Order: sequence, then C-alpha cells, then structure tokens
Amino acid sequence: MTQHRRQFGSIRKLPSGRFQVRYPGPDGRTRAAPRTFPRKDEARRWLTFAEAQMIRGEWIDPDHGKVILADYARMWIQERPKLRPRTVELYSLLLRLHIAPYLGAVEIGQLSTPMVRSWRAELGQKSSDVMAAKAYRLLRAVLNTAVREDELIRVNPCRVPGADKENSAERPVLTIVQVLTLAKAVPERYMAMIVLSTFACLRWGEAIALQRDDVDLAARTVSVTKAYSELNGSVLVVGPTKSRAGVRTVSLPALVVPYMQDHLANFTPAGDKALIFTGAKGGALRRSNFRTGTRWGETCKALGFPGLHFHDLRHTGNTLAAQTGTSLRDLMTRMGHDSPRAALIYQHASSGADRAIADALDLLIAATEEPADKPGAEYDEGADGTGQNTDLVG
Repeated sequence: MTQHRRQFGSIRKLPSGRFQVRYPGPDGRTRAAPRTFPRKDEARRWLTFAEAQMIRGEWIDPDHGKVILADYARMWIQERPKLRPRTVELYSLLLRLHIAPYLGAVEIGQLSTPMVRSWRAELGQKSSDVMAAKAYRLLRAVLNTAVREDELIRVNPCRVPGADKENSAERPVLTIVQVLTLAKAVPERYMAMIVLSTFACLRWGEAIALQRDDVDLAARTVSVTKAYSELNGSVLVVGPTKSRAGVRTVSLPALVVPYMQDHLANFTPAGDKALIFTGAKGGALRRSNFRTGTRWGETCKALGFPGLHFHDLRHTGNTLAAQTGTSLRDLMTRMGHDSPRAALIYQHASSGADRAIADALDLLIAATEEPADKPGAEYDEGADGTGQNTDLVG
C-alpha cells in the first residue's frame, strides 16, 4: 500500500483503489474520515475542510453523532420544557408511526439530506399530507437541537424545500346567520358554547376549561388562562394554553352576553371556580359527549354544512374578526396564535384595540338578519352601556 503524508493528517491508498483519510482531532486522538474517497484530490479536499473546521472551532467529534435517532428523539420529547400533554402524545405518535420505522435505527451522524428526502417522499405516499408534514417538522426540530445545543452534528439534514408544508383542504367559514342557526339547532345546554367559541375565537380545550371567574359580563370579557387536553380519547388533563400567546383576555360582542347569562343561570354550578361548560353529570365536557349531545354530524348536515368541525367555529370567528379591518398584530393577539414568533410580535396588543374588534363585530352582527327566538329576550342594554342584567348573572 502506498502512503502519502502531508502536514495535517494523512491519505493512503487502499487495496481497493479508494483513498482513506486519517487525521488528528483537537483532543489528540487520530481518527479516520467517515468514508473513503474514489480519488485522492477528493480526499485532500475533505482533509482541508476538516482542518479548516478545527481552526474555526467548528469541528464536531464524529463519535458524538453515533447516537441512534429513535433514542435521541424519545429523550428530546421527554426533556422539552412546558410541552402540553396533548403535544407530547402527538410527538410520540409521530415518532412511533412515521419516523422510527424508517429512520429510527440510523445514527444521527449518518443521516443525510437525500436520506431525509427519500423518507419524506415515501411518507407522503403512505400517510396523509398533514401527518407527513408534521413528522418532518418534528424531525427537523429534533435535529436542530442536535446541531445547536448538543453539537452532535454540524448541519441539519432536514433541508428539503416544501417538506414542512401542509396542503390541507380549506376549512369552511360560516356566516353569522349560520352560526346562530347552529346554536339554536342544538340543545340549550350547548348554545352558549357555540356562540362564545365563535365570537371569542376559542379553541375547544380553552372553552371547556373556562370557569365562572374567567367571564366578566359587565366588562364583556373572557380570560383564557388554561386549557384541557384529551389524551387517548378519554383522559382529560388541564394544563397551560397551547402557547404563551394563548393566555389572553378577549373582548366579547354584546350579542354573546344574553347567551352566557342564560347558560350561567341554568347550567353552570355555583362558585367562582365552577366549570362553565360541563357534561350532563356536571363533569368536564368531553368531545364525545358534546358530539352525542348535539347530534353534531346530523345537525350540521341538516343545516347544509356537512363535515363541519368544532374548530371551524374558531376559524369562522378569526375570519369575521379579520373582516373588521383590524391590524394583524391585534388580530393575532385575539386569536392567541400558537406560533412562538407570532406570540413575540403580537402579545403586546392593547385592550382598547381588542375592544375595537368586538365593537366592529357588533356592527357586522347588527347588519345581519338574525334567526327568530333569540335567547335572553329580557336582556336590555342599560344606560351605563354595560348590558348587564344582574338578575341573570350567576
């Protein structure tokens, strides 16, 4: 075998005709390059690059990248601070079903962009576009930590353009009349929840976690401070909102007040900490009980919008609020946007601007012909403008 020496490291020709690189690391240990090279000039370039990395302080010990991806990803999920239980469940599902079967046994240091691209393409054919995009974003986040925090690898191989994008079908947006018609089509116990969730832009978990002291009908506000997560379709766990931006106080259009007054008087137990929306037996409301109690699928189909999801009410409220012409910053704050970037940008919106959204919604509502039999007909906006009927406030 012929050996060629140079100032940094060495290159030798193997019996196979390929060239092997060996070099000293900053710790004094001699290492071999992770692969051999078909030509000597390629081996030289690799060696020059490794030396430049050491000079710039960017070199990473290749032994660090020998951790198995599935093991590292499991630890990543366990050690992420402040993940909501539902998010932990989702990440674990994505890892178990969509990442580990394909890439789980691969060492992190051996992952490459072509390997990730091939995995993403195969996943896109075998699962929904939404789940494939979620799995890719999870893998990218895990490997970002491997690069930036743990320094196991130098570059994140998740560099596939468009792989993180979901091409979901556009969700329906109801009109104000349709929202109110839907509210009147379900049993009275669920009317206020539909109206409040729509016009306050609430998520399901936020709505069912509301307590009496979270609602101030005199000020026409609802405070969102926590949310329920339903795990494995059965276990309800109360925890933080989906993001820091989810903690917010939302101003309500006056239309919502009579619905809430009726509900608090007839369906909410006494006490400031009592849950506002409950099941028939007084416990936290579950999705399955809500769907059964409202005959959700049949009701929505009969009203002309089959396939409607409860979350579409929030989507409708967001769309209506946007139609008021408010700034993006104030709109995103009202929505409790779950993007960390959006939370940082929009969390400082003023309560006055949020009140303007509610007032503008009132104008939209006033210009709409509402279905008959509006609840709370005895509700009368007083001279002080609060609209509070103290006889009905629980």
